[in-house]
Amino acid sequence: MNATISPARAVGLVARREFSTQIRKKSFLISNIIILIAIIGGIIVYSAFSGGDDGHDATVAIVGDQTLAQPLESTGEAMSMTIDVREIPDEQTARTAVSDGDVDAALLPAANGSVTAITESELGSDLHTIISAAVSSAAQERALAAQDVDVAAVDQAVSAATVHVDALNPPDPEKGQRIAMSIAAVVLLYMQILTFGMFVAMGVVEEKSSRVVELLLSTVRPLHLLWGKIFGIGAVGLIQLTAYGVAGVAAGLATGVLTVTGTAVATLFATLGWFVLGYALFAVLYAAAGSMVSRQEDVNSTAMPLMILIVAMFIVAFSTVDNPDSTAGTVLSWIPPFSAILMPLRIAAGVAGPGQIVGTIAIMLVAIAALSVVAAKIYQRSILRIGKVVSWKEALGR
Repeated sequence: MNATISPARAVGLVARREFSTQIRKKSFLISNIIILIAIIGGIIVYSAFSGGDDGHDATVAIVGDQTLAQPLESTGEAMSMTIDVREIPDEQTARTAVSDGDVDAALLPAANGSVTAITESELGSDLHTIISAAVSSAAQERALAAQDVDVAAVDQAVSAATVHVDALNPPDPEKGQRIAMSIAAVVLLYMQILTFGMFVAMGVVEEKSSRVVELLLSTVRPLHLLWGKIFGIGAVGLIQLTAYGVAGVAAGLATGVLTVTGTAVATLFATLGWFVLGYALFAVLYAAAGSMVSRQEDVNSTAMPLMILIVAMFIVAFSTVDNPDSTAGTVLSWIPPFSAILMPLRIAAGVAGPGQIVGTIAIMLVAIAALSVVAAKIYQRSILRIGKVVSWKEALGR
């Protein structure tokens, strides 16, 4: 570097150095591979054991007369189950099919209309209900036919007599997925902002304690060093968060755990965007906190107020997950830094309008700019002070 280096180049060189240092760490690579495997594997395992509609399907064999086939299928459909009906030639074949696990149950119709159900151990309650309803329906049709009643006309009249529900506040069928995505967004943002904010502080202290910062400041202005470090470490955090989010959304959509594609993608982009804003706001403050101490073990003393604030954000966000449109959640989502963690939650829940999204971003940018000025002054006053811990009062010049 030389004395005439441009500000943009100076910031870029520092950022590139910080970025390379972070991603080349073996611990960073190994931990991220493990986390990605855990995310994808966890979603696959959840998909396999959560069941879904396929877990309620059943295969039923009928020996001889297939009159029960249609009632079984229609009754199963009414109960949100798919009943696969198969024709079996004789009782022995039916017992073998049940024993081998090819069918869930085999039915042996009797001449009087009763049915014997062959199962491996017991008949599930849902399947028992469907079979009973189908047998009753078939018996009723036979009785009506014996009395010369038009069975088709009766069926048509019965099918038309349905209950129509007019709900004033109908439930959201996607609510469960939205809550899950909200929780994921909150947890990821909490971890990323806290982790990479601390990385900035620790990096500042490391350079200060080793006197490397004195060499760097001989060719780079303090502000260029500050923003280069923030941009470089932030880029690593953004890439990491993107990898987590893309892996989670892709695995969720591929396995059917997530069916709200548009909402999932919107939540992913909202989480990434608000991480950038939240990280930028806290990173300048963490850099200032790091510049106030000369030893890494002293960082917690100056960074503690920031950690308490981040934990408070996390607690508030979790308290509004079930009701993101609450008065507290709505009001706090306009106030930095709470908006950094509440807005992705509200976007995932579908309760944040375009006006609020744009408005909160604008307010957040103003807050970042204002805090950047304050943090830059603290950084410039404290970065070359070696020895005792600089208090916030001293750093602010009061």
